[in-house]
Amino acid sequence: MPDADKTRLGRTVVQPAGHTLPIGRYSPAIAVPFDGSRSLVFVSGQVSSDAEGRVIGAGDAALQTETVFRLLAEVLKEAGGSLSDLVSVVVYLADMGDFAAVSAVRNQVLAEAGAAPSSTLVEVSSLAVADHLVEISGVAVVHGRG
Repeated sequence: MPDADKTRLGRTVVQPAGHTLPIGRYSPAIAVPFDGSRSLVFVSGQVSSDAEGRVIGAGDAALQTETVFRLLAEVLKEAGGSLSDLVSVVVYLADMGDFAAVSAVRNQVLAEAGAAPSSTLVEVSSLAVADHLVEISGVAVVHGRG
């Protein structure tokens, strides 16, 4: 992505190298400075796919959740932060039957990161790719990027 396209009106597009490219007109994340020393980082929903867009862990909600949090961490690292900077996450499940497995991974990953963000979890009728079982978006406050 050309540099001119990465920064617009004080917003910076966050796109980690080797990360799956968006399939539509959106950015993996947007960093918005707000007080000279911090930025709000809005991370688009992450799904369990590799750099070529292939699903990782088809049929395994726990593995998909682990992968999604790894990808979320990569996006935040590119923005200068980490999972510990999360202030909010939204978890979308294709099947509420996966709640226990997804919640267990979410709780473990966030505890290891020292994060206790606000959290919403909802069941949706489907995700964009049928084999994706979980999608997670987030908002973080990243220091040193303002």
